[in-house]
Amino acid sequence: MSHLRSPGHWARGLAALAVTATSTFAALTAVAGPAAAAGHPNPATAAGQPKPGDACTSADLGTRHPFIKTTEVSPTITHFKGWYVTEGSTGYQNVTTSTQTTISVSVGLNGNVQGSFAVQTLGTVGASLGLNVQVNYSTTSSESTSVTWNFQRPGYYGVYKGTKKVTGTYGSLNCNRVQQGDGSWALKWTEGPGSGSFTTYTTLEEGAVRCQDKVPANSIMAKAQGLLDCGSAAAKAEHPAGAVAPTAKQTQDRLVQRPAPTSGTSAAQPKATGRSARAALNCESGVYRIDVPGKILNWSAPLLANDGIRLRESTFFSAHLDNWRLCNVTENNGVLEASLWNWGNGGCATIPADIANQEQAYLTTANCGEDDLQRFYIYRDVPGSSKVGLQNKYTGSMMGHDRYADGELIRQYSSGRQDGTGTYTLTGV
Repeated sequence: MSHLRSPGHWARGLAALAVTATSTFAALTAVAGPAAAAGHPNPATAAGQPKPGDACTSADLGTRHPFIKTTEVSPTITHFKGWYVTEGSTGYQNVTTSTQTTISVSVGLNGNVQGSFAVQTLGTVGASLGLNVQVNYSTTSSESTSVTWNFQRPGYYGVYKGTKKVTGTYGSLNCNRVQQGDGSWALKWTEGPGSGSFTTYTTLEEGAVRCQDKVPANSIMAKAQGLLDCGSAAAKAEHPAGAVAPTAKQTQDRLVQRPAPTSGTSAAQPKATGRSARAALNCESGVYRIDVPGKILNWSAPLLANDGIRLRESTFFSAHLDNWRLCNVTENNGVLEASLWNWGNGGCATIPADIANQEQAYLTTANCGEDDLQRFYIYRDVPGSSKVGLQNKYTGSMMGHDRYADGELIRQYSSGRQDGTGTYTLTGV
C-alpha cells in the first residue's frame, strides 16, 4: 500500500461551513414508507439473470449485473491456405496456413476481461445465444499454424481454421428504488451507468473445402469457400500439387489485428488528484456513518497516507474518521452521485489511480479534486430505510468487504458482493 497519495487536511474548514439547505439524502430518505424485505433469495436472480424491471431486495443494493443489448455472430476465418491436390497426391497432408484474422476477447473500452462482471457478461452472451464462447481473455493465434487433412479427391482446396466471432453491446443493471404509479416505492433492477461493447469467439474449427462442395449457408466452411474466389482465373487454373499463391481477394481479406490489452484503465485516464487539483466542495449539512447494517463496524478513513478505508468500531477516539459528508450531490433517474468527504482527515474517498483497473482494489482517501475516481453513485432502499449500495463512477465497481471483521479493508468488486456484504447503511450522526 505504498502508492497512496497523502490525504492532506486542507478541507477541514468545511466542517464549519454554514449550510442552510436540508441534506438532499436526508430529505429523500425521510419519506415514510416500509423498508424493503430482506433475508430471502431474490426471485429474479434465483432462476437466472435479472432483467430490467425485475424485483430486487436490499441485499442487492451493492451488486450489479450485465444485460445484453445486441449481439452479432459472424463466421470468421483465422487461418487460410489455397492448396491444390492432383490425382497422385491425395491422402493425408500437412498444410501450413497463413494468418487471416486475429480475434481477441475483450469487454469494455480497455479490453479487460478482469473481474466477475466481464466474465459474467461473456457468460450471459453465450447463454443467450446457445453458444460455447470464450469467457476469459484469449486470442486466436497470430502465427502460421498447420492443418493435417485427408484429401480424398483431387482439386483446388481452401484449407482453413475458423471460428464464430461474437460481438455486441451490453448494459449494467443496478438495484435501486423506483416510485410506482400509485405513489408507493419498490426495489427494482434498473439500467444504471456502465455500458460498452464486447468481442469473443467460439471453439476453433479446421477443415478443407472445394469450390464445388455443397456447404451450409453462413457457416465457417462457407466463409472459407468464399475466400477461394472460385470465379477467379487462379481458382480455375491447373496447378502443381501443393500451395497455391493467394488470390487478390484472399490478400485483401487478410486482416491481422492486434490483441486487446489485458490490463490498464479505460481510454480516458482519471484526472490528477494532487494538490494542483483541489476542488471547492459544496457539502450537504448531514453527517453520516457508513455502517454495516445491524452491526457495530463502519467505514473509517485512514489516519496514515499509506493505508485504506477499513471497517472499525466507532469510539470516543475515532476522531471523526468515521464521519462522512455527501458533497457536490447530483441526482439522475433516482440515483445520487456524490463525493464522500471525510471529516476526520479532510480527504475524499477514492480508488488509487495506479490500481483502479484491478479487481478488489482497496478504497482510500486523497486530496479532494475534480476526479471521477472520487465520485460515487448511491443506490437507495425504499423510503424509510437508509440502506444503500455504493458504486465508483470511474471503475463501475461496487464497494464491499471480504468479511465482517475489525480492520477489514473496503474494496471494489466489479459485480459487487453477491452475499449482501456490499449493502451499507447511511446513519445520521
